[in-house]
Amino acid sequence: MVKSLHTAFVLFLLCLTCGGLQVSAQSASPASEIRHWQMKWQEGPDDGGLQAPVKEEQGWIDVEAKAEMPRKPSGVSSAWTKITLPSYHYVSPSVYIQTIYALHVKVYVEDRLVFEGDRGFIMDNYSLLVPLDMRDNGKTLYIWTQTLQDRIGIKEQVMLGEHTILIKDYIKNGLIDVILGGAFIFVAAVLFVCAFFLNKEYFPVAASLSIVIASTGVLSVTYSSFTYTFYSYLGGLSVFLFDVALLSLLPALTFLFEKIFGAGKYGIIRRFRKFQMAYSLFCCVLLIINALSGGRYLKFYYFISTNIVGIIMILQFILLIGCVIVFSLKRNKDAIIFACGFGTAALTGILELLWYYLKRGNYDLFYWKWALVVFILSLIVILGRRLAQNHSQVVKYSQELELFNNELQRSEKMEIISELAASVAHEVRNPLQVTRGFLQLLSEKSSGDEQKYLTMALSELDRAASIITDFLTFAKPEFEQVSLLYVNEEFMHIQSILLPLCHLNGGKMILEVEDGLWVKGNSSKFKQAMINIIKNSIESLGEEGTIHLLAYSRGDKVHIHIKDNGAGMEPSVLSRLGEPYFSSNKTKGTGLGLMVTFRIIEAMEGEIRFMSKKGAGTESITILPRAEGPDDSNSRS
Repeated sequence: MVKSLHTAFVLFLLCLTCGGLQVSAQSASPASEIRHWQMKWQEGPDDGGLQAPVKEEQGWIDVEAKAEMPRKPSGVSSAWTKITLPSYHYVSPSVYIQTIYALHVKVYVEDRLVFEGDRGFIMDNYSLLVPLDMRDNGKTLYIWTQTLQDRIGIKEQVMLGEHTILIKDYIKNGLIDVILGGAFIFVAAVLFVCAFFLNKEYFPVAASLSIVIASTGVLSVTYSSFTYTFYSYLGGLSVFLFDVALLSLLPALTFLFEKIFGAGKYGIIRRFRKFQMAYSLFCCVLLIINALSGGRYLKFYYFISTNIVGIIMILQFILLIGCVIVFSLKRNKDAIIFACGFGTAALTGILELLWYYLKRGNYDLFYWKWALVVFILSLIVILGRRLAQNHSQVVKYSQELELFNNELQRSEKMEIISELAASVAHEVRNPLQVTRGFLQLLSEKSSGDEQKYLTMALSELDRAASIITDFLTFAKPEFEQVSLLYVNEEFMHIQSILLPLCHLNGGKMILEVEDGLWVKGNSSKFKQAMINIIKNSIESLGEEGTIHLLAYSRGDKVHIHIKDNGAGMEPSVLSRLGEPYFSSNKTKGTGLGLMVTFRIIEAMEGEIRFMSKKGAGTESITILPRAEGPDDSNSRS
């Protein structure tokens, strides 16, 4: 079949390019349209169109081109059409009939049979190109048509002209449907193969989408008049494939919708999909039985697989459109994209099906395939969005996992150092106290350089004691005494302690604390944590530096911002704040201050984070649970 289609396509291209080889009569005598003919119903016993009714003058009905076709009377299965050929001067004349409905066709010129076609399958759309002779000039054409369906006769225009001109239209009729369908099938095959390399979660979506696209492609090819015109010997197989594709498309489409948007309220989408699958399976069984019985149940199968399936399609479109509208109102982007594509396809499908029924079958569905192109593009966009979102989610999870691992490593480090710090601090503090006591006694009895050296030794011992205190705070951040802390009062005290140091470094301090803020904790430890942060800010200040202290409530949390316009930090330094023995200022400090601050804030069930940019300053944000003030009041009395 592929080879034959290729041959026909090459023939079509040759016809398009052979204009220079056409006879000179072409330009002088273009194809003419025949607008009038007559029809006559063959009542009584059907003679199979064995003889043209040349001498019969009664019973003929006048028919206008492009007008509504005469309705076939009940009990009639065949009819004659009489066309009077106008006078012509064509070298190789032909009559081209774009669409004629019948299963069995015979064409006579007067009483001479010039064409016969008989189909053993229920696809009644013919396209005819009948070569004539110069001797047929002005004669009458008789066309006998027979069918099992409700429509019969010529639907559209009849053209008379040069064979070399008309053959181009004859070949092109329905060819675009074959090309479009082949493209759909190719895309579906590629998508189905790619589906095996996707996440298991997306395999059903991609597989069902490939079935929808492939079914659409098969429908486009097997519904095209091109297939039955040039490959009528494959007509039975084409009709079979058409039915299988249609019965696969409907449940696959509903399944795809269910996978993207869910089962719907009361599981209506899932229930409708199960009904469709059961009905499609029933139709497939009936299709096989009809094929094995030689078409004995053809009329019943045609009613089940065409009329009822058409109604099911309309119900499906209405149901899915309603669900899409509901999802779109919820501002679901996938639903909006789906609505644009499916709305186009569904509205086109509903209008064409309604028109098909209003015309009692005297209409060939045409626009549905182009509407499905829009719909399939929307489905591909949705699948692409899902894959992109999945990738973004994986990246997000990877980043969160990295942060979790870093936090876990930090926690393990802290635990080890905490145990070590507690052990060392308890063992070292007592000897240091004894040593300091003796040195203080000696300094009281010394003078001159001895006293100077002893004073320096005492100062270093005090510094060592301070470091040990930090170790103990880090090792055991729990508070012995927990009380309600009035944030405004705590910061007023902190400001009074650090303001002289800030002025000494050429800076100023701005305090903005919302009234009525209370937190739970130990006053001494809270001050220690805030002082550690503010001291780091003071040490980073240059000339005319400013430290802004801001505290406010947001919901059940108290937010404390400490912002300076000092030197700032590089991202590599910022990421290591709070690590044991790491200091952003390598000339000062041990790195224990911020480590202790982090532990104190954690013990108060809060969190702390830093934002900084080199040359633009640093800002710390501490978030603590807000507490109820005395007597259930949030204001200081």
